[in-house]
Amino acid sequence: MAIDFLVLGAGMAGAAAGYFLADHGEVVILEREDVAGYHSTGRSAALYIETYGNAAIRALTVASGPFFRSPPAGFAATPLLQPRGLLMTAPAPDRERFEAQLEANRALAPTLRRLAPAEALALCPVLREDWLAYAFCEPDAMDMDVHAIHQGFLRGLRAKGGRLLTAAAPRKIARAGGLWQVETAAASFAARCIVDAAGAWADEVAGLAGLRPVGLQPLRRTACLVAPPTGLDTAHWPVVIDAAESFYFKPESGRLLISPADETPLPPQDVQPDEFDIALAAERIATATRLEIRRIERKWAGLRTFAPDRTLVIGPDPAEPSFLWMAGQGGYGIQTAPAAGAALAALATAADLPTELARHGLRAEHLLPNRLR
Repeated sequence: MAIDFLVLGAGMAGAAAGYFLADHGEVVILEREDVAGYHSTGRSAALYIETYGNAAIRALTVASGPFFRSPPAGFAATPLLQPRGLLMTAPAPDRERFEAQLEANRALAPTLRRLAPAEALALCPVLREDWLAYAFCEPDAMDMDVHAIHQGFLRGLRAKGGRLLTAAAPRKIARAGGLWQVETAAASFAARCIVDAAGAWADEVAGLAGLRPVGLQPLRRTACLVAPPTGLDTAHWPVVIDAAESFYFKPESGRLLISPADETPLPPQDVQPDEFDIALAAERIATATRLEIRRIERKWAGLRTFAPDRTLVIGPDPAEPSFLWMAGQGGYGIQTAPAAGAALAALATAADLPTELARHGLRAEHLLPNRLR
C-alpha cells in the first residue's frame, strides 16, 4: 500500500515537515545517516532572532514564535526558548553599516535600544574600548533548545502514526503507475508524494527524481568552543555580533562559542572545520575584545544551504506537483521550522497559508520553487 508522504531527510526540515503532514496522511521519513539531525541541525548556533534574514524569513520566524513559546502538550519537557539578547557592535569606520542595521532592525523590534559604548561594556565587559564605537541591544533574541525542538517534532510524528527509518539513503527514485518508487539499502517504498528535505543534498535528490535543481548552494560555517575569561561570569552575556557580520560569540554550556561567520561554498559533504577559519575567528575577536584564546576545546563546521534569493524553497515542483520541496533553510532552518512545516502542509494540500504567515505579508509565491526557474 502506498504511503501518502515519503520525506527524504530527518533533520529539522524533514522532522517539521513530517510532523505537520502527519495530520493529512501516512508519513514515513527516510534518513541517509545512522542518526537523525547529524548534519546542519546538530551543528547550529541555536539562536532565535526575529530581525534576522529577509522579509520572508522574518515572517516565518515571527510566525514560529507562538509555537516555540507555547508548544503543544507533550512536545517537550523543557522550554524551547531561553532569554539571551543580542548586542550588535561596530568600530568607528563601520558607522554607515551600523546605522543601516540599526534603522532596519528598529522597525522590526520595538524593544531594540541604541546603547552608548559604556552601556555595551556593561553587558559584555571584554569589548575593547578603543575598538567599540557603536552598539545596540535587541533584548528579545533567544537561545533555542535545538535538540528538544527536533526530538519534539519526531516524537509528535510517531504519536500521529508516522515512522522514521535511518541509514536509508535513496538509491533510485522513479515515477511509475502514478506513484513514486524509491529504493534504499533498507527497503523499497511507494508513495503518492515525496518531500525533498535533504538539506545540502536536496538538488541531488531532485536530479535523482528526474527534476531540475533550483540552484541551492551549501556554504560552510565554522564554530568552536573556548574557555571563558577567568573570574568573569559569562553566563548572561548576550550574543555579540559585529555589524559587518565578520564574527560572533556567545555563551555556550559554560564556554564561549566563537565563529568568523564564514560562508565558504562547498559541495554537499560531511563538512569539517578549516584551521584557517578557526584562526580567523580568533584574530577577529582578539581585535574587538580582550578575550585571550589560548586553546580551542572543540571545533566543528556545518553546511548552511541557501537558494539564490536566500529564502526557503517550500512547496510543489512546477514540473511534478507530487514532488514537494522543503529546502534552502540556510541559517534560518531552526528558527523558522514550525511555520515552514505548517506552510509545507498547506501547500501540499492546496490549502491557504496559515493566517499568521499571511498576516505578516508572506504569500505562496515567495516560497514556491517556480520563483527560481
